[in-house]
Amino acid sequence: MTAEMPMDPRHQPRQFLQHLFQVAVRRALPLHNLAPHLPKPPKGRTIVIGAGKAGAAMAQAVEALWPADAPLTGLVITRYHHTPARAPDLAHRIEIVEAAHPVPDEAGLLASQRILTMVQGLSADDLVLCLISGGGSALLTLPAENLTLAQKQKINKDLLISGANIGEMNCVRKHLSRIKGGRLAAACAPAMVVTLTISDVPGDDPSVIASGPTVPDTTTCADALEILRRYQIELPSPIQSALQANALETPKPGDPAFAGHQVHMIATPQQSLEAAAQAARDAGLKAYILSDEMEGESREVGKVQAAMARAIARHAQPFDKPCVLLSGGETTVTARPLPEGQTRGKGGRAGEFCLGLALALQGQPGVFALAADTDGIDGMESNAGAWVEPTTLSRAAAHGMKIERYLDRNDAHGFFSALGDLVVTGPTYTNVNDFRALLIL
Repeated sequence: MTAEMPMDPRHQPRQFLQHLFQVAVRRALPLHNLAPHLPKPPKGRTIVIGAGKAGAAMAQAVEALWPADAPLTGLVITRYHHTPARAPDLAHRIEIVEAAHPVPDEAGLLASQRILTMVQGLSADDLVLCLISGGGSALLTLPAENLTLAQKQKINKDLLISGANIGEMNCVRKHLSRIKGGRLAAACAPAMVVTLTISDVPGDDPSVIASGPTVPDTTTCADALEILRRYQIELPSPIQSALQANALETPKPGDPAFAGHQVHMIATPQQSLEAAAQAARDAGLKAYILSDEMEGESREVGKVQAAMARAIARHAQPFDKPCVLLSGGETTVTARPLPEGQTRGKGGRAGEFCLGLALALQGQPGVFALAADTDGIDGMESNAGAWVEPTTLSRAAAHGMKIERYLDRNDAHGFFSALGDLVVTGPTYTNVNDFRALLIL
């Protein structure tokens, strides 16, 4: 992705919004952020483990920054096609395994088993460097006893379309795992564990990012059961019984397994939003960060932001135009029941936000928007997100498309693809979650 400054945003709004997205992504790239947080090589071995969509890029950054004469081995799991090309002169000391996301697969299962085996038998002189980023919950998969991979996959799929937020989903995932929710740190004892993490969750809670494999967990089996009940997600009876008996409880704060461990947040959504805001100000615009931890139904968040944009465009309230509104966080998409004979569409959080935004804006002149996931993938499709502009609804009408029908089917990908308005970046090799920018001229 190029980071060159585009022309005046008033004349090229799309290019300008794309520039803001690129600035936000660049701020979160591992190589730009890892160095200040790397520990010194230990007396014993250094083993690098981890998982996430930024996992491969983080591993390559460690390889580039680690002393050449200090031993280094390890294994990190990332999503398929999320491994950057290696520099030809960079030593390949950390193995990269690619696996499926957001629904886990056998490749992730086998790699997770290897990671758990790799950290057995360590000493207090050894160091485990754990590289964690968003997506690690699916990639680092090792189902609890009496739970098969197929059963875990079904539960994961049900969670993804339930409307549960990321904290709720990861609470369940932690309690149905043999490696998440602090269990990986316990397996590393008595070695020192240093966790370097890129946040993709509202609030930057390391116990939620990738389901916190190396940090204490404050949630309980009872919490997981309540979430599953609330969203009407069925469990195999042995797992239901195990949760009810608290047999799948996670390590808690104060557990000796975490003594002396360190956690460093190397990139956050707020940092990326601040970088984008500064880029907007450099272009002569006012910039306002609404929040870095917005949650809720994507379409409803879109409607709320549309109301604010219309107020600015029409009444100069609560901000004067021209300006940019920025926000991050992780919204949700709830799959709604479909009439018989209809099939569900495709799309993710960013696209559904844009559907809700476009519908509520009703072609408001002077309002342009980009919403995209900073990992380059919106849901399970190949686009990062979508564009909205004053002509979105009129162009859709010219194609005989009614936006309400696409919302009913959760088909953001189908709607914006037909208009040529998908934002396609390819994998970005980082992940600080949702990025939304509204330009009001």
